[in-house]
Amino acid sequence: MVLPPGFHSEKPKQVCKLLRSLYGLKQASRQWNFKLTKALLENGYHQSTADPSLFTKASGTSFTASLIYVDDILVTGTDPEDIKALKTFLDVSFKIKDLGSLHYFLGIEAFNSNDGVSLFQMKYTLDILKEYGFLESKPASSPATPGSKLNKTEGSLIANPEEYRRLIGKLLYLTNTRPDISHAVQQLSQFVDKPRDTNLIAAHRVLRYLKKSPGKGLFYHKNSQLKLQGFSDSDWANCSDTRKSITGYCVYLGPNLISWRTKKQVTVSKSSSEAEYRALASTVCEIQWLYYLLTDLQVNFDDPATLFCDNRSAIAIGENHVFHERTKHIEIDCHIVKQKVNEGLVKLLPIPSRQQVADGFTKALSTPAFDIFQLKLGLRDIHAPAYGGVMKDRCDTAMSNEKG
Repeated sequence: MVLPPGFHSEKPKQVCKLLRSLYGLKQASRQWNFKLTKALLENGYHQSTADPSLFTKASGTSFTASLIYVDDILVTGTDPEDIKALKTFLDVSFKIKDLGSLHYFLGIEAFNSNDGVSLFQMKYTLDILKEYGFLESKPASSPATPGSKLNKTEGSLIANPEEYRRLIGKLLYLTNTRPDISHAVQQLSQFVDKPRDTNLIAAHRVLRYLKKSPGKGLFYHKNSQLKLQGFSDSDWANCSDTRKSITGYCVYLGPNLISWRTKKQVTVSKSSSEAEYRALASTVCEIQWLYYLLTDLQVNFDDPATLFCDNRSAIAIGENHVFHERTKHIEIDCHIVKQKVNEGLVKLLPIPSRQQVADGFTKALSTPAFDIFQLKLGLRDIHAPAYGGVMKDRCDTAMSNEKG
């Protein structure tokens, strides 16, 4: 190895014996992951092919799972003795620190109750509001103005684009527990190269919306039915600059929201049916990945996942090849929908547009429609009396620090 800059020795050509080289090097994370993976595999764990950070071990009626992010590890299982054995093994191999039950992980907070568990990012949200001076702002009823569309020409360039980029990066991470702001943040993220004052105003509206309920997060019910169902939608030619459509979908495991997405489609669709069909293809791929992941967690399904779409033409295209003239220009990879329907992975069902849950992932909704959208996502506010005064105390502390 090459001696580090600034290192001086009386014998410049001396060979040094390397005892430890992990932290501070470009390959540090790779080497750490390789060593940890090797240790878990030798201990009888199986690395998931769907998610390489997931390791599982099944032994009789016992099942243990570990989720790894660099050197932070979440462990769960059905047998406390197996969990204890894993902790002992890791402590002997790497000298770990046991932090107890899950409360805080990578900026995501967890709150357990008799009914289930809530995941939220209250502290992270309050830190954002404090950094940008929105702790005492007037709350907004929704993250985006209904009917508004941002573009690259309206408004003037802002003087400090780094501030806008940093804010959008923070909001993107916040969408891990706040799917209600996914569409607004997706729209704002398109202008990080040359942000304008109109984009910054729209981003500030998202902050004012977060001010209304900084402790809102996802709630996962205990003992719920293990059945996958998805909702797929698109907004045709949504982008005024490129005329590309927006794909939006969400997938539930029982009543619990486990996956969602808002993304601009790669190509321009010639019709609304094509845009809806491309959204269906993306949703089917996500459901297929979830099947692989849940199989590693020993969750098996007897029935196909139900996938709801509010466009009957897209459903017809996915179920048969009759519409050849309409579909011959669509890429072959999009026809994975028909393949998975034939395999019994998904079952396509129509749904009225007014009941389409994924509608909120493709466009800005009016306040009444947005309130219904939030309710269907399963979001809960930790301000609720059932959670005591934890949230209020933290808000008061943050606001006191801001005034000080």
